Amino acid sequence: MENPRLPLIRVVDDEASLRRALVFLLESAGWQVAAYESAEAFLAAASEPAPPGCLILDIRMPLMSGLELQRILNERGISLPVIFLTGHADVSIAVQAMKHGACELIEKPFKDQVLLDAVGQAVRSDLARRDEASTRQALRSRLDKLSPRELEVARLIVEGLPNKTIGQRLDISERTVQVHRLHVMEKLDIHSSAELTQLMLKADQE
Repeated sequence: MENPRLPLIRVVDDEASLRRALVFLLESAGWQVAAYESAEAFLAAASEPAPPGCLILDIRMPLMSGLELQRILNERGISLPVIFLTGHADVSIAVQAMKHGACELIEKPFKDQVLLDAVGQAVRSDLARRDEASTRQALRSRLDKLSPRELEVARLIVEGLPNKTIGQRLDISERTVQVHRLHVMEKLDIHSSAELTQLMLKADQE
């Protein structure tokens, strides 16, 4: 049974012998693996949110190609590092794959260690991206504690404006700005404009 807390390596390849070999190699290296005989089978089993890991994808398959599957995943907002496998040295395909976010393109036949290294890098990348997204969401949740006016004041503080100028911008008194500023610091549990700037910049990163 798959453990949703562990990285999962998805293998999509219509060639049964290669699929079995990939599963054996990856499991021997300690990875949790799920294999699919087609892009359609993978999509039917795909869940959201997708567990961390990566997708090893044959670029040429009947019915739905690896590139087409990549496009659908992008449209659905399913973010998984993609390692493409191809038996054809096709530059145009490689360009398309990388342009749409593939992290690696490996030509068959390949050395086991080349694939394992690519998988390790892809998983590390995915875990780092998820950690950043989680941190960003937590920061945005903190900012949600602010009232609309407090958020306006906070953004102007980040611009480096003094209380008097902020008051003029928002047509409120300097004293009112000071009160809002105090509430911003208290609600966000921070103590300086520098901390506020760092928090808001991180929260706004895409």
